[in-house]
Amino acid sequence: MTRSPDSVVVLDAKGLRALAHPLRVQLVDLLRKHGPSTATRLAERLGVNSGTASYHLRRLDAAGFVEEDTERGNARERWWRSVHRTTRLTDDEGLSEREPEAVLAYMQSIAALYNLRTQQALNELQTMPPPWRGVLDLSAIPFRLTLEEARRLRADVTELFARYRRDGDEAPPDAVRVYLMTQVIPELDSPEEP
Repeated sequence: MTRSPDSVVVLDAKGLRALAHPLRVQLVDLLRKHGPSTATRLAERLGVNSGTASYHLRRLDAAGFVEEDTERGNARERWWRSVHRTTRLTDDEGLSEREPEAVLAYMQSIAALYNLRTQQALNELQTMPPPWRGVLDLSAIPFRLTLEEARRLRADVTELFARYRRDGDEAPPDAVRVYLMTQVIPELDSPEEP
């Protein structure tokens, strides 16, 4: 894994295998979203037993995604924190060729996490303040692009994201967490349009 100064980790084969489990993806997500926590508290949020959460936290620790927060807790209570804020999967090193099952498992875990976030927002839609309800958007915009155009679109969207404040950065008191989830999904077997 390589870390950049802005707390982004780029997955290598070892990191990919460590995160190729849906519970581990959710544990890292909760630690990033809510800050340090114990295995017991995380287990309660995820509906698993604390032994299971503790096991997966130790695996994530061994892979460098989380670490024990030694400033908190005591001999009976271990606290954990995320080591970085963002995880990126690139295929620069040919991971999808060398680790196809792990890449698929990781991507399925991320898709499940995004679906969970979407469902949670929809469940809270009626109690959401009306101005924020107007921000929520579920759109699918089809494009017909060449491979190079699709790569450029992805780069442009990433550049656009960089203009906005990242979660964890200093924010005004009225700022709330907003997730913008993007998916560039090639539909290679689609029939030709007339």
